[in-house]
Order: sequence, then C-alpha cells, then structure tokens
Amino acid sequence: MNAISHTAAVARPIPYASDERGLIAPAVQARKTGTRRRLALGRAIPFGALIGPALLLVIWSVGSVAGLIDPRTLPAPWSVVGTAIDLIVAGKLQDHLMTSAWRAAQGLVFGVLIGTTLALISGLSRLGEAIIDGPVQIKRAIPTLALIPLLMLWFGIGEGMKVTTIALAVLIPIYIQTHSSLRGIDSRYVELAQTLRMGYGEFIREVILPGALPGFFLGLRFAVTYAWLSLVVVEQVNATSGIGYMIDLARNYGQTDIVIVGLALLGLGCDGIVRFFQERSLSWRRTLAD
Repeated sequence: MNAISHTAAVARPIPYASDERGLIAPAVQARKTGTRRRLALGRAIPFGALIGPALLLVIWSVGSVAGLIDPRTLPAPWSVVGTAIDLIVAGKLQDHLMTSAWRAAQGLVFGVLIGTTLALISGLSRLGEAIIDGPVQIKRAIPTLALIPLLMLWFGIGEGMKVTTIALAVLIPIYIQTHSSLRGIDSRYVELAQTLRMGYGEFIREVILPGALPGFFLGLRFAVTYAWLSLVVVEQVNATSGIGYMIDLARNYGQTDIVIVGLALLGLGCDGIVRFFQERSLSWRRTLAD
C-alpha cells in the first residue's frame, strides 16, 4: 500500500465518526446532498446602497407624522425639501454651493497631489521615508482644525488660509493609505519584475501604481470627507458665501431646515463619485465582494 492510499484509508472513517455524533461537517453534508455552499457574499442586491438611507428616511417621516420628533429640533423631510426648493428658486443655494465647491476642489487637488507625491517618495525610498515620514506622522497627531489660529497668522483670513487648511486635512489620509499600500505590495511581484528584467519606469507603471491604487482610493474617500469638514469650519471665518457660511448663519437664526439642507449637500454624492471611479479603476481585481 503506497503512502497516498494509506492516508486515504486512515482519513476515511472520520466522516462516519462525525455522523454517529450527529455532527456532520457542512462540506460532507453538501457532498451528500449534491449541493455546494458558496463561501462568498452572494449576489449583489440591486440598489443595495439606497436601502439604508431609504429606511432612515421612512423612520424620519413616520416620526414626524406621529409627532414623535419636534419640528423645531428636526423638521419633517417635506419641510426640508420645500426649503431647498425655495433656496434654489432664489438662486442662493447655487451661489453658496459653487463657492464651496471651488474652495473644496482647490484644497482637494493640492492635498491629493502633495500627499501622493510624498507617499511615493517615502514608500519607494528608505532615505525618503527617513526624511518625510516623521514630519507627516507629527502632523497626523495634530488635528488640522487646531492649526487654524496659526494658519490665520501665517496666511491671513482670506482664501489662502481656507485652501491651505483643506489641503492639510486631505494630505494626511492620502499619504497614510497610499504609503501603507506601497509597503504592503507582495515581494513576490518585485521578484517577478526582476526576473522579467523590467526597467524602473515599467516596474513603477506595472507593479507599484496598480498595487497602490486600492489604498489611494480608500484614502481619497476619507480625504473628501475631511475636505468638506474643514470647509464648513473655515467658511465661518471672514466668509460672505459658501455652504459653511449658510449653515452658520442659519444656526444663528435657529433655521434648522436650512442647516439640514446644507448638511445634505455635503453628504450626498461625493463618496458615490469616488466609489464609481474606484470600481472602474480596480475592475481587474477579484475580491470577496465580486
């Protein structure tokens, strides 16, 4: 009897022992019934991303109709929609949104470019890491909003301070996630690139950049959130327009419906746009969600 048949003979009684105890392994059960369990997440639910928000909207509506929610604290959904329509008809919402979008876009672009560049230098060079990683980690430990008084002294209270604050808030998540992805690339890919005698430029293009993209997009999703958060704060400093200015002004007058309209504008759409580009750029990957 060779080693393979001996191993099979020894291993064969184990399922029967499990049967006697009524503890048949799922794999054995599936084999006996002719079925096969799928270990992945299963099929995607159509419009699954909308189910959670829709459920919250239903709860909000039911609470408003039943009188469980004080309209002074949280107006009904239809009241918020009516306020949004009034602001659009008056042209105020578009003006505030365009001003905020321009400020956020400038800070986001500068922060992403600087953060990605620093991550590439630090992630691909020991010397670069020694020079760059320490100061970036120090900045990470200091909340960006806590730097606003210092930035006001350096840049004044104009647009420069606002854009710089947003860029600093964006830089950190981009750097951290991209750097982590670079350092997490499997060394076997590096060995394969050496075996194929890839040049350094081809190595960066074919191995490094695709390997860093998942971390980059994760950092970008955090960066967009931090950009809007910083925007709301800096637009309360010497600003005459913008979503943050509109929210702060509405707070002073107790206009909760306008505050919610402003928050809804900040929360809707941005993360979905990033996820759209993430799925298109990483379509080559096969993950648990596929």
